[in-house]
Amino acid sequence: MENLRSENNAQQQDIQLTINGKPCSLKIAPWVSLLDALRDHLGLTGTKKGCDHGQCGACTVLVDGKRINSCLTLAIMRDGAEITTIEGLAQGKDLHPLQQAFIDHDAFQCGYCTPGQLCSAIGLMNEGHAKHMEDIQDLMSGNICRCAAYTNINAAIAEVMGINKEGGI
Repeated sequence: MENLRSENNAQQQDIQLTINGKPCSLKIAPWVSLLDALRDHLGLTGTKKGCDHGQCGACTVLVDGKRINSCLTLAIMRDGAEITTIEGLAQGKDLHPLQQAFIDHDAFQCGYCTPGQLCSAIGLMNEGHAKHMEDIQDLMSGNICRCAAYTNINAAIAEVMGINKEGGI
């Protein structure tokens, strides 16, 4: 068993990330996903492990401002990247406007998908492609909510984006 541990330690690589605005150094095995690095190595458990296959969106984080499923990328592939997780959205006690809109619109029930929904929605806003409610619905379709709070999630996103009820900006 000792040889196996030594071999695994020898395969670990140093990576540098900026996580929620703070520099972070990790020594990590090459096969560790970004999701597992965040949760198991850094204690950032807000990002959820849902399907572990990129099908549910619970693990969505922002990498250099773009939304990705953190279960589908290896941590070493993101060496040097800026990562934003749910823990990094608020500024001190001031919630991100989208977090406040989720509260105002009751855009969650069990809350399990909420971190991924929020990060995905912020990524969607960064992309700038959503101009109508239908765009939001389509571009958020990779994030599953088992409680079916989609109407409220979409309403919260539309409010922050300035999209009116008729669907346009």
